[in-house]
Amino acid sequence: MFRRISALIAIGAIGMAMTGCGSDGDTGASSAPGGGDKLVMGFSQVGAESGWRTANTKSVQESAAAAGIELKFSDAQQKQENQIKAIRSYIQQKVDVIAFSPVVESGWDPVLNEAKRANIPVILTDRAVDSADTSLYKTFLGSDFVEEGRKAGQWLVEQYKDKTDPVTIVELQGTTGSAPANDRKAGFQEVIGSDPKFKIAASQTGDFTRAKGKEVMEAFLKSTPNIDVLFAHNDDMGLGAIEAIEGAGKVPGKDIVIITIDAVKDGMQALADGKINYIVECSPLLGPQLMDLAQKVVKGEQVPARVVTEETTFTQEQAKAVLAERKY
Repeated sequence: MFRRISALIAIGAIGMAMTGCGSDGDTGASSAPGGGDKLVMGFSQVGAESGWRTANTKSVQESAAAAGIELKFSDAQQKQENQIKAIRSYIQQKVDVIAFSPVVESGWDPVLNEAKRANIPVILTDRAVDSADTSLYKTFLGSDFVEEGRKAGQWLVEQYKDKTDPVTIVELQGTTGSAPANDRKAGFQEVIGSDPKFKIAASQTGDFTRAKGKEVMEAFLKSTPNIDVLFAHNDDMGLGAIEAIEGAGKVPGKDIVIITIDAVKDGMQALADGKINYIVECSPLLGPQLMDLAQKVVKGEQVPARVVTEETTFTQEQAKAVLAERKY
């Protein structure tokens, strides 16, 4: 009798163990990153330096959730070493795909080669890298920053086409070495450079932040007399500059013509109020396109090497017309 009871207990224990394993298998879940049926993405963001970046992060996070993608998110705080560390962590965790917005353009080949050797596809978002080896990433999703600079320059040239007096310009650049800073500067200079009346008297980085934009503009106002135009590489720096201009007793949008890039809601409000004169749009809502590309590259499908986002420009009247429905 004792032997029969012992046997029954043993059989029951085995049955419970089998049921437990079967339950784990039935859920399709896996505790290991990249395991199971759920696609796992490692995403390294530049930081939270502007309203644009905040909207971009929100778009990525919400789109990942909507697509059923597990998102491992890291904020680099505008430091390349933090991004490299995050990418290496994603490689160690064996995620299915890595996406990131590079803080600067250079210095990515070693870590991207590590991802390639681990057979983890990489997607660049918002910003490019300057690597000669394009096999290190599957695609680049983002704006044409050179064209954004051109659009800013074209509007300025049009506004001053009937004037012959010199036009003194100051420029608030984005983060030094970053793709948008390099390209927006190049596109703007390409357009205005053919007319000698346009002169960039001062150009300095404002790190894409409102606080730094204000600080640098205060310095410009002291060092550069009779500023006619401010070209800011993003709205946040332009908004900071507006504070400096008003603090100096000048009227933004009138005493100094202001051109910015992004079209975030605060910038659009300033445009509608006449404190900014022209904004070139750079949409941060890349999340849906990013998730679609991620699913395709993980499946081994072909995707375009370059995916350009569609964007527009805004005058004061156009800003007033769309301000109420802006999502960011």
